[in-house]
Amino acid sequence: MIVPRKKLTFWERLFLPAFWAGFKVTWRHFVNTLFRRRNAAVVTAGGYYPEVPWTVKEGYRGAPYLVKDQEGRTKCVSCQLCEFVCPPKAIKITPPGPEVDPTTGNVEKRPKEFEINMLRCIFCGFCQEVCPEEAIFLMKDYSLNGQSREEMIYNMEKLLALGGVHQDPIMKWKKKALEAQKQEVFNPERKE
Repeated sequence: MIVPRKKLTFWERLFLPAFWAGFKVTWRHFVNTLFRRRNAAVVTAGGYYPEVPWTVKEGYRGAPYLVKDQEGRTKCVSCQLCEFVCPPKAIKITPPGPEVDPTTGNVEKRPKEFEINMLRCIFCGFCQEVCPEEAIFLMKDYSLNGQSREEMIYNMEKLLALGGVHQDPIMKWKKKALEAQKQEVFNPERKE
């Protein structure tokens, strides 16, 4: 698609209106700083970043992280809904496959690999909203940095370490494990 470029008018070619608008903004900040002792950074954060980190307000959507339950297991069940709804396709999940994990049996399903490319992530929060297990949360982290592009691709271990343990009162997997144990000892031919 080719968008035709609009020709500039005489006033636009002079750039005087844009210059005047920019000069007004600069003059307003100069007067506020010199006579009213108001500096935007001091008023909003109590200091200058990075020496004084910002205090983000409630509802701020930062970087997404995975969380564990109280027993140290990942809450993610590899349903891949977050991968499907992610607009920039920053999330990549590898499901565990048909083999059964001997430590958890068929009770728990967790991803084999889980990656979030933080260079692509736009912190939209769709992954948090769509997660049925409340396994992914947006933290108040706004300062992400790394030495290379590979460093900015967070794997499952790093995401779980940053997310920490979620204190959820609903112990879903504990309840499922008890149900599974009951089914293993259940014998339909036995008459009680």
